[in-house]
This record gives sequence, structure tokens and C-alpha cells, in this order.
Amino acid sequence: MIHFEWPFIFLLLPVPWLVWRFLPPAEPAGPDAFYAPFVLDMAADVAADQKSGSRGAAVLLSIVWVLLLCSASRPQWLGEPVEMPETGRSLMLAVDVSGSMETPDLDLEGSRGTRLDVVKQVAGNFLERRTGDRLGLVLFGTRAYLQAPLTFDRKTVKRLLDEAETGIAGKKTAIGDAIGLAVKRLRKSHDTDAVLILITDGANTAGAVTPRRAAELAAQAGIRIYTIGVGAREIMVRDFFGTRRVNPSADLDEDTLRYIASVTGGKYFRATDRKSLEEIYHELDRLEPVEAGNRIVRPVTSLFWWPLAVALFLTILWSVFHIFRHGMLPKPVRPGRR
Repeated sequence: MIHFEWPFIFLLLPVPWLVWRFLPPAEPAGPDAFYAPFVLDMAADVAADQKSGSRGAAVLLSIVWVLLLCSASRPQWLGEPVEMPETGRSLMLAVDVSGSMETPDLDLEGSRGTRLDVVKQVAGNFLERRTGDRLGLVLFGTRAYLQAPLTFDRKTVKRLLDEAETGIAGKKTAIGDAIGLAVKRLRKSHDTDAVLILITDGANTAGAVTPRRAAELAAQAGIRIYTIGVGAREIMVRDFFGTRRVNPSADLDEDTLRYIASVTGGKYFRATDRKSLEEIYHELDRLEPVEAGNRIVRPVTSLFWWPLAVALFLTILWSVFHIFRHGMLPKPVRPGRR
């Protein structure tokens, strides 16, 4: 069905007739008047039609006026009602993009992949499943940035996550600032259920707010935080002395991540490979289910350009007709000359 967003615009329909009926004719223009041949010629055609008894120009002007009002009233086409799942939950994803996330110690499709590549792939699949949630994305390194505000557009959030690169926010890790930024955005959503999922592979080495203080602020705001520590426990490396075992996650501050989760009512997870990370996200699906009520929405398509285009076409058509009927428009009269 067609719907007019601003129907009160049609109250202006009689304005041209009221102006013509009750206002006195304009006085003759002086030598300093602005010369507008299009308006003058159209007015002349209307006057000529009145003398001859024809109403062609007046009818054309009336149609153009109605079309302009139709365009200004914001006509819209409302589609069929569609049920959209809605959980009422705001879910923010905070992803560490510091330099250490480039460490290639996780499995990725049969080979070694960087931590960030594995996180982007697994977390992207998680985002696609969150139908009905308002999703947001924070990327943090030395500084924390809001990459995607809370939105129902899962595809856009996933694409922005896929485009993330290590080092774009600095080489260090500002966990506290990332939590603080996410809490600020989640509080503005005014949703009763707000969740933050924090993914990192290190300890807080930058930022103005400590992670523990930021977690306490999140708890006061009623925001649950699930923390995920990423990185293999040990890998085999070759050096001058042969092959030896090393712990690539030695810098991971698990005590702080556990504290953040416990004080906010969340849970801490440890991901040592892709499989364990996938299991963590499936566990998050269980802890924060997406099943909820539906809301009815109707797709809206703007139609304002249709009447506007028709009005423009009729105006151009009249101009072409006028040129062929009366010849080219007369040249303007210069002031001081007759």
C-alpha cells in the first residue's frame, strides 16, 4: 500500500488559487528587476489562455503543483508485514588487534594461522547466528576504537571484523579502555540485557583505565562480560640449538580475565586452538540464547522521486513546446535601454 509520511503537506493545495484570487496583481517591474524569462513566459501563456478561453497552461501548472506536493509529502510503499526475531539484547564484541595477535600458533584449515585470523573466522560465524541481537564491535590495541555501533545489521558487523588487521590500533594492549568504551556504548542502548565478549591474548599494557576498575564499572551498569584468552599453550620451534618447546601465551593475564568475568557475572574461557574456540562460542550461544519474541516490520520504499520526475518531465515538455510555438526566448532588456 502507498503511505504518505507528511500528509499535512496537501493543505497547501489551494495556495496558488488563493494567491491568484485575493492578492492584487504585481506592479510592473522596474529597470532593476531580476529577469526570469521562464516565469514571465509561463505567466504570459496563462494570461493568453484566459483571453482565448483555453486553460491548457493553468491545468499544466496545477498538475505540476500537485506533483510537487506529492513528492514533498514523502510517499512510501509499505510492503507486506515481516516477522523479525528480536531478543532485546545488546551484544558487543571487543577484539584485541595488538601486534601479538599476529602470532601463528592456531590451526586454520589444516595449517598454522594467526590468532586474529582464527578469531575473525570463528567469531564471524558466531555473529551470523545472533539473529535478533543488536551487535557492536570494538577493536583495541594501544587505543580502543568503536568499529561498529550497535545494530541489527549482522553482515556489516561481520564485514568490519573481517577487515580488521593487527596493529591498526597500536602494538600494545589496552584492555581496560576497551571495556570502558564498550560499557559506554552499551549503557546508551538502554537495553535490559547487555553483554560484552572480550577476546585477547595478552595483559593490559596501555590505556588510562585498569581492567579491574573497568570491570567494576561494568558490574555497576549490569553488563555481563565473557572473557576469552586466545593462544596455544605450547608449540615446537626450531633454533640454533635444535627443536624446543615454548609457551607462546606466557604474557596472557588469565587472573585478570577471570576477575573481569567473575565480578560481572560472566565466565572466563581459554581457547588454545580453533576447535576449542568454536566450542566456546557454541557455549556462549547456550548461555545467551537468541530465541525470543518476534516484532512485525514492514519494508519501506521511498517513492518521492516518481512525482518529482513527472513534474520535471512536464515542465521540460512545456518548455520545448513553448520554444517551437513562439521561437527562442527573448533576450533580456538591459537597464537604461528601450
